[in-house]
Amino acid sequence: MENNINTKTPSNQDEIDLKKLFYVIWSGKWVIIALTTSLSIIAVLYSISLPNVYKSEALLSPVVSEVGSSGAMSNIGGLASLAGINLQTQPVGNSTKALKKLRTLSFYEDIILPNIFLPDLMALKSWDSKNNKIIYDKNIYNHETQAWSKTPSPQKSYKNFQKILAFKQDYETGFVTISIRHQSPYIAQEWTNLIVNQLNDFFRSNDKREAQAAMDFLNTQMAQTSYTEIKQVIAALLQNKMQQLTLIEANDFYVFSYLDPPKVMEEKIEPNRKSISILGAVLGGLLGILIVIIREFFNIKKIWYE
Repeated sequence: MENNINTKTPSNQDEIDLKKLFYVIWSGKWVIIALTTSLSIIAVLYSISLPNVYKSEALLSPVVSEVGSSGAMSNIGGLASLAGINLQTQPVGNSTKALKKLRTLSFYEDIILPNIFLPDLMALKSWDSKNNKIIYDKNIYNHETQAWSKTPSPQKSYKNFQKILAFKQDYETGFVTISIRHQSPYIAQEWTNLIVNQLNDFFRSNDKREAQAAMDFLNTQMAQTSYTEIKQVIAALLQNKMQQLTLIEANDFYVFSYLDPPKVMEEKIEPNRKSISILGAVLGGLLGILIVIIREFFNIKKIWYE
């Protein structure tokens, strides 16, 4: 007797499996529809519950100083070295250094924190767009009595501030963007302006202090030396420092100047409610299909054991 030969080809077998899979999914269509609808509704409700967030962004150009960059000053610098005097000066408007400083706790604690209203960062519940009014979480901060349930530490508020702060530098052009995200577009703009102004003021004051200290040192050296050559070098150095101080005082924008100042934006950047709703529907559909297939698998397994 001849053995029975299986005449089903792989393509036929795949076609049968696909038909069976389609039948299984179709038979469980109401489960899939129910889960898709349920998760879609949940996603919509969740997206509606999320507050609108606005971003204010400033496009900045680094300010470059020409103090001490001439060939003449290079020659004086060589003479100063022979005289035992260091002419190395920090470049005015060091944008890279400024961005590094912006990420430090000390800059936030000493410069930013005293100039912002902390409840806008730590006790924010929502923003009333009609009245341009911040609504605070009463469990955290009572606006009427101006009392905290627990005063947030500078380090905790620093972490929250870093979450809404973003900046990047284009190393080809040198241009810098700094932005703040907040439920209030007005506060987002205010704090972005604050950051730029405080960076300019901080480095202006720092360089001014260093230049004045250098002048005091040079004046002391001038009074102590009796060598005419060294006095000439010191006089040239003093003139350079005076020019530097003049430029420090004259520049309105010291580290960064605005190419495009921050604005009060009308369009939110998040949440993307449409994407959240679509994602909910897709996850609901996939979950429904998975449940239907698993249910069919256990039904087949049950028949085998019976």
